[in-house]
Amino acid sequence: MVLTLTLTLLIEGYTQHMFGFQDDGGNPPQGPVDQVPPSVQNGGPVISASGSPVSLAPPAHTVVLTFDDGPDPTWTPKILATLERHHVPATFFLVGTGVTAHPELAARMAKDHDELGLHSFTHPYLPSLPNWQRTLEMREDQLAVAGAAGVTSTLFRPPYSSGADAVGNADWATMRQLGKQGYLTVLVTQDSEDWQKPGVQRIVRNATPHGSTGQVLLFHDAGGDRAQTVAALDTLIPRLKARGYRFQTVSQAFHLTDATRPASTTQHLLGIGLLWLLKGAVWGLDALDLLLLVAGFLGILRAVISMIAAARHRRHARKTWGAQVTEPVSVIVPAYNESAGIEATVRSLVASDHPVEIIVVDDGSTDGTADIVEALGLPGVRVIRQRNAGKPAALNTGIAAASYEIVVMMDGDTVFEPDAVRHLVQPFSDPGIGAVSGNAKVVNRGGLLGRWQHIEYVVGFNLDRRLFDLARCMPTVPGAIGAWRRAALVRVGGVSEATLAEDTDLTMAIWRDGWRVVYEEKAIAWTEAPASLGALWRQRYRWCYGTLQAMWKHRGAVRQSGAAGTFGRRGLLFLALFQVLLPLFAPLVDVLSVYGLIFLDPVHVLLLWCSFLLVQVVTGAYAFRLDGERLGPLWSLPFQQFVYRQLMYLVVVQSVATALSGSRLRWQRMERYGSHQEPPLSPTAGARG
Repeated sequence: MVLTLTLTLLIEGYTQHMFGFQDDGGNPPQGPVDQVPPSVQNGGPVISASGSPVSLAPPAHTVVLTFDDGPDPTWTPKILATLERHHVPATFFLVGTGVTAHPELAARMAKDHDELGLHSFTHPYLPSLPNWQRTLEMREDQLAVAGAAGVTSTLFRPPYSSGADAVGNADWATMRQLGKQGYLTVLVTQDSEDWQKPGVQRIVRNATPHGSTGQVLLFHDAGGDRAQTVAALDTLIPRLKARGYRFQTVSQAFHLTDATRPASTTQHLLGIGLLWLLKGAVWGLDALDLLLLVAGFLGILRAVISMIAAARHRRHARKTWGAQVTEPVSVIVPAYNESAGIEATVRSLVASDHPVEIIVVDDGSTDGTADIVEALGLPGVRVIRQRNAGKPAALNTGIAAASYEIVVMMDGDTVFEPDAVRHLVQPFSDPGIGAVSGNAKVVNRGGLLGRWQHIEYVVGFNLDRRLFDLARCMPTVPGAIGAWRRAALVRVGGVSEATLAEDTDLTMAIWRDGWRVVYEEKAIAWTEAPASLGALWRQRYRWCYGTLQAMWKHRGAVRQSGAAGTFGRRGLLFLALFQVLLPLFAPLVDVLSVYGLIFLDPVHVLLLWCSFLLVQVVTGAYAFRLDGERLGPLWSLPFQQFVYRQLMYLVVVQSVATALSGSRLRWQRMERYGSHQEPPLSPTAGARG
């Protein structure tokens, strides 16, 4: 899809923005002329350059009206109407991009017995192009005419050309190349100079022949305002008819019987295909522009709403939950091959300033995880061994063994602050609360990848959780740090194995059972983030795919009432818009940015990109301030746009594709590195209470 989009934009950019008309009539300088045959320089306007050069002059008392740069939707129909009114033919040298945009005008010309010639596809100065591109320009122009009018032509007029006496070496080389391909070059003998817009009478004087010599006159039916051209023709044609001049096309005047012929079936079909391809490219770009506006609006809307909600949440967070919760809680640590960090995890729980029962459920580890915990001999720590059955099964084993009403769940690679459990359980003084989300922070934030994940946790996760808390639609209590009311867990059937995002699935089930889920920012846990792009991809792929599963599983919440309905109509909508739909639009932003840098104004594109980056920096700085973090890591935010951002939205693209295809994703375990052997890096660690 990205390849198709890129090719479409390349086609549209090349045809619409690579070259442009010069309405000021300024032709490139002639340059050296020593290689131009004298018979060409001093000859007529029609030149055959395929072998020995031949030039032809028009017969006496003959006028050939020629028009360049069309067709144009405004001026070409008016010029055609003028020619029809005076019953004179003309030869139109058509630009391919104009034909593809208005094929009906080319068809009308052929139907009215006007003659069609080629003027290149995008109107570049052909001598400045390599040979292959000149050939491409002519072939695509020929196909466009064949598709629109059903004819082909060997008549060719180079853009920015004039008379034979102005042909230089570079122009002659182009004529020779195209002559070998069967094209006849048609220049002019008199230029009306209508491109200068000198006034109707001046155009008439410039186009009036002297004496009885035949002339090939140059006019334009596109490239600017051609009102003077239309008016001048109404004066010029009757005047020349009165002087005895006859009006003919190029083929008629120079007796070129095979210059224009019906297109073959293959050429006509290929031409129609080209017309539809370019029309589709234009439509596609218009659609992409609309999608980009939608994506930009959603991105800015999310940033504004998140910052406003975070400010309100901060004011609410200063209030106490009610009577202090002091009873002991059960902490469940599911562990599978967590030998690298399990000791730090357990010791952080033992150091908790709130009474805890610690249950480590070893889910069939093969690296001695359970042995390490038992060897510590720490008080209040219990180890349960079971055959490998997956994280949900390990959590359910812990829930069944828990002694207390409040159950804290965490990952085996996570370290709690000493006051984390105490802060985490305080919201349970409200009997309507069924679960509490804590504040997960990245411990291994060294290097670019670590900094980027640190930024994502603070800005993307924790800032959103403040919004979710305020809107009463928290979709996920993270597996790294969350507390649950045991009664609520029992009522929803414990932790389900139906999805790969068991924490999101369980949170949504709690909402649908009528409980409320809240966020406690002062409950801090340090978790180990993936240390390689491959590991990060696997983790986020599992998260995203599991979230899609959970959203589909709990889609019925949208129709429920009470807390479940509030969550469904707010939380599920937010996830669908900002965590699924918006990332799916993200590749368009990158592709269109590159398109703009190549084909549009790069300064404008860069300013737009910097403005979006500024929004992210401001949002990030505010989120870091709320979380008590140093702003230093935000220097890496611009670089995050070139690797990390693409990885995140490609994960969503792949997850959506996997879900739509009906494939099942296996559980993927992240490699542990034991990052908790070093103290947490946050300056606020241990300073909260």
